[in-house]
Amino acid sequence: MSNADLELVDAYWRAANYLSAGQIYLMDNPLLTEPLAPEHIKPRLLGHWGTTPGLNFIYAHLNRIIRERDLDMMFVTGPGHGGPALLANTWLEGTYSETYPNVPRDAVGMQKLFRQFSFPGGVPSHVAPEVPGSIHEGGELGYSLAHAFGAAFDNPGLIVACVVGDGEAETGPLAASWHANKFLNPKSDGAVLPILHLNGYKIANPSLLSRIPHDELDALLRGYGYTPFYVQGDEPKAMHARMAEVLDQIVDEIHRVKASEDRPRWPMIVLRSPKGWTGPSEVDGVPVENTWRAHQVPLAGVRDNPDHLRQLETWLRSYRPAELFDDNGAPRPELAELVPAGDHRMGATPHANGGLLLRELKMPGIRAHAAEVVKHGTTHSEPTRVLGRMLRDIITLNADARSFRIFGPDETASNRLDAVYEVTGKQWQAETLPVDEHLVHDGRVVEVLSEHLCQGMLEGYLLTGRHGLFNCYEAFIHIIDSMFNQHAKWLKTHKKLEWRRPVASLNYLLSSHVWRQDHNGFSHQDPGFIDHVMNKKAEVVRVYLPPDTNTLLSVADHCLRSKDYVNVIVAGKNETPDWLDVDEAILHCTRGAGIWEWASNDDSIEEPDVVLACAGDAPTVEVLAATKLLREHLPSLRIRVVNVVDLMRLQPDTEHPHGMPDREFDALFTADKPVIFAYHGYPWLIHRLTYRRTNHHNLHVRGYKEEGTTTTPFDMLVLNDMDRYRLVIDVVDRVPGLGPKAARLRQHMQDQRTRHHNWIREHGEDMPEIRDWTWQ
Repeated sequence: MSNADLELVDAYWRAANYLSAGQIYLMDNPLLTEPLAPEHIKPRLLGHWGTTPGLNFIYAHLNRIIRERDLDMMFVTGPGHGGPALLANTWLEGTYSETYPNVPRDAVGMQKLFRQFSFPGGVPSHVAPEVPGSIHEGGELGYSLAHAFGAAFDNPGLIVACVVGDGEAETGPLAASWHANKFLNPKSDGAVLPILHLNGYKIANPSLLSRIPHDELDALLRGYGYTPFYVQGDEPKAMHARMAEVLDQIVDEIHRVKASEDRPRWPMIVLRSPKGWTGPSEVDGVPVENTWRAHQVPLAGVRDNPDHLRQLETWLRSYRPAELFDDNGAPRPELAELVPAGDHRMGATPHANGGLLLRELKMPGIRAHAAEVVKHGTTHSEPTRVLGRMLRDIITLNADARSFRIFGPDETASNRLDAVYEVTGKQWQAETLPVDEHLVHDGRVVEVLSEHLCQGMLEGYLLTGRHGLFNCYEAFIHIIDSMFNQHAKWLKTHKKLEWRRPVASLNYLLSSHVWRQDHNGFSHQDPGFIDHVMNKKAEVVRVYLPPDTNTLLSVADHCLRSKDYVNVIVAGKNETPDWLDVDEAILHCTRGAGIWEWASNDDSIEEPDVVLACAGDAPTVEVLAATKLLREHLPSLRIRVVNVVDLMRLQPDTEHPHGMPDREFDALFTADKPVIFAYHGYPWLIHRLTYRRTNHHNLHVRGYKEEGTTTTPFDMLVLNDMDRYRLVIDVVDRVPGLGPKAARLRQHMQDQRTRHHNWIREHGEDMPEIRDWTWQ
């Protein structure tokens, strides 16, 4: 860089630092046109200063290289708590004021920028959805690099600059994310530029990677498959020169890597700079800059302590704001020379507002793959295997758009979606051996045994305008509980911002579920992710429990077409009866819950004596089996069978847009008759969803109650009291007046449970009448 260019980058950096510190402290006097006074200071000082100068330094230099090289680049902020930096930079480059015209680039807008930060009715302290150019909130650390790689997939012209905080680098998800470079195809994907921001400290402790010897750190990063470039020091002029030199080398290296036929070794930057760089070096006689004390607010007593107030004013004036902003508060014209043009500004990139780029997914429809059903429950199929054939066709239909991927932790074939391998493979850039199958450099399936990495890459892929599916064993989706939290919160806020366009929904397919763990046992038995999801706002989450193949196809078709939701689909991979033909399935899934007339024997005039309800494939089989037993032994008993596909239908319509009004719920489940409900997961969730309904006191729910082992499929049901025999007993016990009349039936059902217990311990498999049971 020439001296003039160096001075320009430094001026831009000083401007961003001034704007960042101003957001933490000031609510008035934004240009310091008068001496700083206590009334100019916010009553509550919130925010994070320590990482912010480094983020501003990086952003300024990336602006320079984007403008000089005409690059398409986006910025992912791992230390997302450095929100002042991204707000400052997007305001400086103009994208913030274009997005929010009420915050113009002048003194009035600067005051609004300062006042709104971490202020009631304002904006969060983190890099939240409200910030243009962001796809990554960063309130919870660990996900930035996975998001960056997800954004780079199928974006061959894009460079994703990802700042990894040194505290964040200590998390498990981030540690796994370094391996994502083994899945990035240099020809068909973009590039990810990790920037490890070593400023030495977390909130109260030194960071690990800043305290290991240089050789050890270098060996670690090279072992991950990167070529690290180092920028380190505290003298701004030398640091600017070195950063510019490194970025020029790195962009050249990225172009070389993308043109090479060899396995890529991607470049990265290690930036060592002082924590709280350019801030107060000492406060109250103790060091602050380059210590953990700079992490949040370096001067905490500014309103009440005159020394702190004078120190703050000296700090702010050290950036020489009069040289950076004109009398009206606008950035001086020379600063604009560093800002890229139009959509090349990182705050304006359409990749960070993925709905602008989203194209509708081409879908094959479900009829071509639907199971043929002549009589209800007489044929069988494997729901997820059939779904795999539909996903295969989705991949084919969208091959040219390169807009759909399947992510999963080594379980795509185990979950029986392997038909997709007829048209694609698993993306893989590492070594391959002759024994390997389906490993290719350019596949539509990404498998890595880290649920965190799968979730993060899919989130980055969706938020930049594409479509996808995450398939996982049900018990282990819990690993990403917190990541789901963050994405659901992002979507909730995103949906309220008119300028953010809708993005494709995050779709989970959970299979190998709690009721069929023949090979694994208790460790693989946990249906609680549904409970976790149900805690989130109704406008974001949906949960579906299709009971058979055709309902799974209908639900999947709906979810893959949807936008701005988190959809959870729980479906088994083992053979299950085909209950509904394709037209019945579409109609039933549209209703979300309904009476199965063909299974019921109540009529349209008289109310049923009992309602047998079910949600989930295994519960549906048991409810139908119990119904059959009851109709054989108690033919005069009026039974209504209700199946629930959309779990949200159980809530009142005042709580969820899919919810039923009370009158509809009462008509379906009755207002005063016993309801025996067999549910896939933990039974108390059904009570929670229905506790305000008229007939809740008559609702008895059977479900998983944390009893499991490696055993037969039916024994899992018996262990948790959700088997057909127990359901019959529940009916006998709860239908008024039925107990004395059906005492023999009740005893017979108890005996059958005892017989089952003895049988499986002698034969190692379920009784023939269980294995061979059919509805007809």
